[in-house]
Amino acid sequence: MGEDGRPPLVAAAGVTRRYPPRGGNGRPGAAGVTALDGVSFELGLGEVVGLVGRSGAGKSTLARVLIGLEPVDAGEVRYEGSRLDSLDAAARQRFRADVQPVFQDPFNALDPRQAVGAIVAEPLAIHRVAPRRERGALVARLLADVGLPCDAAFLRRRPHELSGGERQRVALARALACEPRGLILDEPVSALDASVRGQVLNLLLGMRERRSLAMLVIAHDIALVARLCQRVVVMAVGRVVEQGPAATLLASPASAPTRELVAAAGWLAQLPAPE
Repeated sequence: MGEDGRPPLVAAAGVTRRYPPRGGNGRPGAAGVTALDGVSFELGLGEVVGLVGRSGAGKSTLARVLIGLEPVDAGEVRYEGSRLDSLDAAARQRFRADVQPVFQDPFNALDPRQAVGAIVAEPLAIHRVAPRRERGALVARLLADVGLPCDAAFLRRRPHELSGGERQRVALARALACEPRGLILDEPVSALDASVRGQVLNLLLGMRERRSLAMLVIAHDIALVARLCQRVVVMAVGRVVEQGPAATLLASPASAPTRELVAAAGWLAQLPAPE
């Protein structure tokens, strides 16, 4: 439970996720991969948490497990205190609208056949957020919220006609269309160049202030979460090795993986974390 007595928006309790050996031959004794090994984690309402670790630490697997894209081999995932695998159809629909993912590569996440206007409007129809006659105005507002134009020419453009930063903003607008209370952001700026990365980071900071969204920001770059997150969770080889308030953890890392990440980030990681 959170400090207000409410259950976290999403939580993992002792979650383990294993993959079979490459080739899937399933021979007795063949070694597979344990991507998550007894991971416990909570994302509270309105909380912004950074999940950091080197490549292969299990961060993206945890993201997919939290949004129900992958099953677990042990442990459980909960949404508002209820097991994800026991939700009825109505509750599962609410969960899908309430906790929205934004993936690392928006080009692969956006339908190349759809125009921008249709991409952002689609969740409005699926989740019945607004009547058809109101969707055009909502699409325009969502695009404006993420700093994109909403003129007819831009609405007709397709993903391949957008820059990397524009695609990431369209992906954010689509996620926000469902009026979620939480975002799972998997490496949201790693595929962008430095100037665009700063723009998207500022956008996320603004969203945190305006919407009071819960955010799980998954990154290998600890300097990013130092600017954005109140709490940091550090993973290594499928396990949580350290977690705590961002300012405290970055100033005095206790585990070797955390110390390595802070050292790799250099002086940028020493920037104060948000309150």
